[in-house]
Amino acid sequence: MLRSISTLYIDSQVAGLPETERIRESLDVPAVTVDDQSVVFQAVRAAQDCVGQGKRSLFLTNNRGGFLKNCPGTSYYRCCGYKILDVAGFCTMDCSYCILQAYFHPPVLKYYINRERLAAELDAVFHNTGRPLRIGTGEFTDSMIWNCCTDLNSYLVELFAAQTRAVLELKTKTADINVLRGMKHNRKTIAAWSLNTERVISSEERRTATLDERLAAAAECEAMGYPVAFHFDPVILYDGCKEEYLKVIDRLFSYVSHNNIVWISIGAFRFMPQLKPVIEKRFPESVIAYGEFVPGMDRKMRYFKPLRIDIYRSMVERIREHAPGVCVYFCMEDDQVWEQSIGFVPAEKGGLPHILDESAVTHCGLAARF
Repeated sequence: MLRSISTLYIDSQVAGLPETERIRESLDVPAVTVDDQSVVFQAVRAAQDCVGQGKRSLFLTNNRGGFLKNCPGTSYYRCCGYKILDVAGFCTMDCSYCILQAYFHPPVLKYYINRERLAAELDAVFHNTGRPLRIGTGEFTDSMIWNCCTDLNSYLVELFAAQTRAVLELKTKTADINVLRGMKHNRKTIAAWSLNTERVISSEERRTATLDERLAAAAECEAMGYPVAFHFDPVILYDGCKEEYLKVIDRLFSYVSHNNIVWISIGAFRFMPQLKPVIEKRFPESVIAYGEFVPGMDRKMRYFKPLRIDIYRSMVERIREHAPGVCVYFCMEDDQVWEQSIGFVPAEKGGLPHILDESAVTHCGLAARF
């Protein structure tokens, strides 16, 4: 997935390091060593399509902040208590709705070299005595695009397999699972896919795997003993969308067994207002930014609440027909949406983090301490 890279920028602090050299040799593109990251940002900003240029420019550097971060939820909506493992930033795939186009300033592909610090942070949480931890690398990047030139995922799978306090979720829109073959994962890694309708995938998700490719990869991971998860996020509303999302759910359960699914999340399209002009400029044929939106409590634009509840209820009902006991949750929704869409609020079951922790304990064999 990194074969589209045209320029490699190398922070002078990581120049010559073994991993830096492996990536450089693997990509075989012009490389520029810089002392200041502003040089990279200026080069990207100078392009007519700075987002597109950022997807073709890879910056190898150190993570100067913490690798482990809390999911950037808000107090207005129910957050799942997820931990982000910030190993890299941005993505080579090109989805019209991607919030990272407006979240990073400017958006540039980054990969962090200082693995010793990453290992130290993970070792600390692996020895915690608190609740189980759910950790993922798919928030600021796609988890699997780095497989062609790094050993990051095999390294992480091995680390997580050797402990019982945390589970790793690798979330992707690719079908690249070669690195997962033959790994002794001990069910501490969840292979997860973002799903959408074929219409949305073909029109809004450039350079991603097809729906059937993603589901076939999930089936293969299940056969290799990995627990799996799925994320319908963003759900995009259009004429006929409900029937198409229900067909995706049917197809999902034709590929994988319900008792190996750790969780399924659902979240309607929502976006910061500053994303709209980016979509209009980069995806002039897209109409996703012109739906029935209102400002949410977090100042993001959201579909009118009755519209969200209507499609959520239909999707949950169809999932329950296939798998009555599977863990289903909503990403960043309030209690009214939960009550009217799924019939309960998270607090009635100990809170959303507790619900997901229990599912991780059941499916992944984590040490239970709540």
